[in-house]
Amino acid sequence: MTPPADPADLAHRPGPATPPAGRVRRFTPAERWTHRATAALMGVCVATAACLYVPELAVMVGRRELVVRVHEWAGLALPVPVLLGLASRAFRADLGRLNRFGPHDRVWLRAALRRDRRPASRPAGKFNAGQKIYAAWIAGATLVMLGTGLMMWFTHLTPLMWRTSATFVHDWLALTVGIVLAGHIGMAVADPEARAGLRTGTVSPEWAQRHHSLWRR
Repeated sequence: MTPPADPADLAHRPGPATPPAGRVRRFTPAERWTHRATAALMGVCVATAACLYVPELAVMVGRRELVVRVHEWAGLALPVPVLLGLASRAFRADLGRLNRFGPHDRVWLRAALRRDRRPASRPAGKFNAGQKIYAAWIAGATLVMLGTGLMMWFTHLTPLMWRTSATFVHDWLALTVGIVLAGHIGMAVADPEARAGLRTGTVSPEWAQRHHSLWRR
């Protein structure tokens, strides 16, 4: 039996711009630019971190002091796109969807663990359970990275033991973030229609029905 749709997904309405014929509106311009800006800043953080910790890249790039400053300021600016995005009603609604787990999400996770790829076995609203878990994890990781980074940056504000612990957590969490982001990008590369949704704001009705049936309905 198909689980009932999430009320938040049923309440979704298209944005003010009419989508092209044969397409379904998925994201507004504000949501797409928030994602792009966040992705760009995260990319700068990951790239500069690699230049700081991988000896071969450090030698190739040089100018370590400049790389450190770019890394620090990109990390400090990382929450800014999301904070600006809160001005968008559609973005706030999507945050509510990402923060809400329902019975259909448990069904989706069980199917994912069984590697059952049949659309009927993976009911999802606008975001599936995997996307919700990823969003929650990356948001928490970003806050921890920001906090530990500030302790490493402003060394006079915290004791040596705190800074040592912050460095340990920051370094290992950075490695984990890099691995998780690689998986996220890999899944996006494998799904052209999902990328089109973030690039143009619209998706095909067939894709919406196959991957996000409760939202499409």
